[in-house]
Amino acid sequence: MAIIYISLGSNINREENTRAGIHALKSAFGELVLSSVYESEAVGFSGDAFYNMVISCQVSMPVHETNQVLRDIEDANGRDRSGPKFSSRTLDLDLLLYDDLQLDEDGLKLPRGEILKNAFVLWPLAEIAPDLKHPEVGSNYAELWSAFDKSKEKLRPIEFIF
Repeated sequence: MAIIYISLGSNINREENTRAGIHALKSAFGELVLSSVYESEAVGFSGDAFYNMVISCQVSMPVHETNQVLRDIEDANGRDRSGPKFSSRTLDLDLLLYDDLQLDEDGLKLPRGEILKNAFVLWPLAEIAPDLKHPEVGSNYAELWSAFDKSKEKLRPIEFIF
């Protein structure tokens, strides 16, 4: 069994799609560990604010199969891949970590670069896995969040009823 971490984001019907994404992940993988939900501004484009969170679970399937399950869940929830990379989305599920695997093949890079670049990924990851070490830089996520330049993005935890 591998422990994985997934970033979930939505800025179209975000409450409904966040719940749908959590439900689909639970159906696919079983028990989930959920971070708080955070509201953040769109990054890389002008658009509505996102709901973001990080989810952890255990999987028995290989990494590429796991990533395909995430793509299938996005598609089942109306993900439109025809627009620009940085655009509004119903549901965005990104595989952040698969154990401590370091990989860059077939369009999948692990650990995912957004971990170190975006507060909306690092803060919820540090919340649910503070002592886990980033497989490339060696620091744990609590240390990385503590050192992160928090002035770059506006991010706030919100009350969200799962």
